[in-house]
Amino acid sequence: MHDTASIFHADLAVPAVIRTAPGVFAQGRRIRSLVFSTDLAVICHCDADAVLAVYPFTCQPAITQALVAASQRPVLNGVGGSITHGERCIEVALHSEMQGVAGVVVNTSIPIDTVEALAERLNVPVVVTVCADDAVAAWQIEAGATMVNVAAGARTAEVVSSLRRRYGDLPIIATGGRTDESIARTIEAGADAISWTPPDIRVLERAVMEKARRLAAEQLEA
Repeated sequence: MHDTASIFHADLAVPAVIRTAPGVFAQGRRIRSLVFSTDLAVICHCDADAVLAVYPFTCQPAITQALVAASQRPVLNGVGGSITHGERCIEVALHSEMQGVAGVVVNTSIPIDTVEALAERLNVPVVVTVCADDAVAAWQIEAGATMVNVAAGARTAEVVSSLRRRYGDLPIIATGGRTDESIARTIEAGADAISWTPPDIRVLERAVMEKARRLAAEQLEA
């Protein structure tokens, strides 16, 4: 378990294989694992090195403030894409930077001129989520994206490998899949860090309740 476990009293440990990733750097820290969540209870009980906080709505400063305050580690915050772009995206990105995020994340549909404006006006990394090593990804990287977040489903390792061949030093975050084997393949393909999706909170609650019932039954039997 990571050293941060003692700080966060972590009950959710990211897969150990992620420790073999080289890592990306943000706020002076090496980041190998990112928990993909906006659930504060999950974030505070997970030993990931950082938080990848992306949600399908326009970024809200109150949510960003809560995430940064509760996480106690770098937060990469979603600021735009198909729903939020242009000047509105730039405004929320600047506000997020002032609130202390370690990077801003935009999705693959973000207009190129918005990427250029973000790269020009922000001091934190601009992370573009990509689904393929295609012309769109190339334009976004050339426009100033400083990291990419690969989310290509079953093709993630393939896309990571292609991007690594094309952009040797580009910091790459990627989804790792559900198994240690798929995470290892993604790292071997060239990913620097892995975003990990934790179990659904309802699944975790059910497991806790089942354990409580089992312990209660054992006490009765004793």
